[in-house]
Amino acid sequence: MIRRRLLAWYDANARELPWRGAGCTPYRVLVSELMLQQTQVATVVPYFQRFMAALPTIQHLAGADEQAILRLWQGLGYYTRARNLRLAAQTIAREHAGEVPRTVEALIKLPGIGRYTAGAVASMAYGVRAPVLDGNVVRLLCRLGAIKADPRHPAVQRTLWERAAGLVPPKRPGDFNSALMELGATICTPRRPNCPSCPLRSACGAFAAGLQERIPPVRMRAATPLVRRDVYVIRNRRGRFLIEQRPTAGRWAGLWQFITRERGAAPPLPTASPAPIAT
Repeated sequence: MIRRRLLAWYDANARELPWRGAGCTPYRVLVSELMLQQTQVATVVPYFQRFMAALPTIQHLAGADEQAILRLWQGLGYYTRARNLRLAAQTIAREHAGEVPRTVEALIKLPGIGRYTAGAVASMAYGVRAPVLDGNVVRLLCRLGAIKADPRHPAVQRTLWERAAGLVPPKRPGDFNSALMELGATICTPRRPNCPSCPLRSACGAFAAGLQERIPPVRMRAATPLVRRDVYVIRNRRGRFLIEQRPTAGRWAGLWQFITRERGAAPPLPTASPAPIAT
């Protein structure tokens, strides 16, 4: 019943996205899934379109300069994803003859690919009957099963993976997984879920108990640390600016910036011929 109702709802309500439908390729699915990690669909769409225009194939991505990829990714955040995507493309080009692997087992060996992403790519690109479990699916399954426990707990995670695997149908597994995520993103939202419009309302344990607003439990966020930095905009007589590359680890790793120091640290010393410089 859940499968049939969810797929019928998806067929009528699925958003038109550039990595879905006719013309969809395993490469486009792979790129979209890396971009969608911890990022909303509306934010990803223009970045995805720009990325595809510049790097339309695995071979283009595998041969691209890292800084060029980071520029395409600039503003999307979590830049490790961009580096991992490039490394994954190089691995695919080198070890898989340029074809995105078809199995979860092979996909999960690629840089930056975990169990969720491997299942999403395998099911959506190749029709493999593999489960997915992202934030939207976790919330949906917790509400369907009226699971009050913290979904981050390992035992609850195992239960959710088992339930997700049991739900995936042998036919249209990719569409079904997309439908789960779509329903979680647009109807079964964290706050004020639109239960009257939900095709699975009659099967939802949380709705039956009036607990849909309290399942899953609200996660307490840690306080955000405040770090103050001084930025030095240094220009020479020819109008060229002094910039530096950030460390290879940490926030914005490897990106270029104006000279930046923690508040209170010694400012940079002027030199006769600063380097590196940028126009």
